[in-house]
Amino acid sequence: TRSLVTIELNHTIVPAWDKVESAKFFAKIFGLSFDEGEVGYFAPLRMNDTLTFDFDDDLDDERFDIHHYAFKVSEAEFDAIFGRIRAEGIPYGSEPHSRDDMKINHRGGGRGVYFQDPNGHILELLTIT
Repeated sequence: TRSLVTIELNHTIVPAWDKVESAKFFAKIFGLSFDEGEVGYFAPLRMNDTLTFDFDDDLDDERFDIHHYAFKVSEAEFDAIFGRIRAEGIPYGSEPHSRDDMKINHRGGGRGVYFQDPNGHILELLTIT
């Protein structure tokens, strides 16, 4: 058997129609702070101690691929983030292809929910992997 290597994801590029508004949306929903003073080529949003989402609206095309971003969170974080999703009136759902049934799932004894950002990216919250 092969052993796992220690790999840490440092940043990822998130395509957006408006990089600043996209970073603000993520910051609001996830309870993070966004510093517009750091905006340059990218609008960077620090997701945690090791990961930054770099929002990019310098698109070569008039369209881009929709990505799926899954976030494992604690029960308390789930409650806080899910509360902000509902407060913003964002449609949510229990499955990747049922993102507007206004239900959450309970797979594996945890909780999960799917919703979309303004760019159409599919966001998933889950408490158990």
